Amino acid sequence: MADDTGAPRKGAGMWGQAVAAVAVVAALCVGLWMFGKTSSSDSDLRPATCSGGDSEKAPGEPGKAPRHVSGAQLCEALNRPDLAELLGAPGKTAKTAAGSAGSVKLANGEEIATPSAQVELGTYTVALSASYDRLPVAGSTALVREGTRQQTVLGRPAVFYSDRTLSIRFRLDGSDTGSGPGVPARALTVAREAKDSGGSFEVVLWRADGEVPDDAVLLRVAEKVLPTVPGWAAASR
Repeated sequence: MADDTGAPRKGAGMWGQAVAAVAVVAALCVGLWMFGKTSSSDSDLRPATCSGGDSEKAPGEPGKAPRHVSGAQLCEALNRPDLAELLGAPGKTAKTAAGSAGSVKLANGEEIATPSAQVELGTYTVALSASYDRLPVAGSTALVREGTRQQTVLGRPAVFYSDRTLSIRFRLDGSDTGSGPGVPARALTVAREAKDSGGSFEVVLWRADGEVPDDAVLLRVAEKVLPTVPGWAAASR
C-alpha cells in the first residue's frame, strides 16, 4: 500500500537554507508520525489535540520572555477553535495537530532553534514555524524564487512567496519509497520583532486538491494566529 505525505519545502531561496531545511524535516516527521490516524468522515472526528513538540518553555531571564517558543506552544496557537472559519471551511474539524522541536547547528557551533507545528483541517493544511537566526526579513524579496510580495503585516516587515510541498511515497513494509513535487503552497514570513533585528515566524498554507491557496486566507490566518504566539507582544516593543 502506498501513500503520499505533503510537507512545505519552505523556500530554498529564502535566507538561511540550512535553517529552512531543518524546519521542513521537522514538519515532515510530524506528518509521518501522525500518518495512520484515519476516520470515516470529518463529521465522525473529534477535533485533534496537539501532540509532540516539547511542551516545556525554553529558559529565559527572570521577567523576560523565554528565548524561544516550543513546537507545542506553536501548535496550541495554530490549532484554535475558529481555524476552520478563518480558512473559509466552517464545520470542518482538525484531523491532525502536532508540534515539533527543532534546531540547526552552524559551523561555528551556534545552535538555532526552529520549532514548528502543523494542523490538517479538511482540504487545508497549515504549518507555523519560527526561526531564531539573525537575518532580517526586510529587503529579502530578491532572495526568493517566485510569486513574492513584500508588505507590512501586524506592523512588521513581511514577505509572501510561492513554494511547493514535498510528496513522499512509501509502502508500509519500507519498499518502493520515493519523493517528488507536491501541491502548490503559499507562505508568509513575518519578522519576529517590529525592529526586524533578525528571526521570523512563517505561516504556510496548502490545499489537498492542488489549488493555489488565496493570499487573503493566508493573511487572515496569520493575523489571528501570530499575536497569540507566546512572546509576540514583548517582541513588539
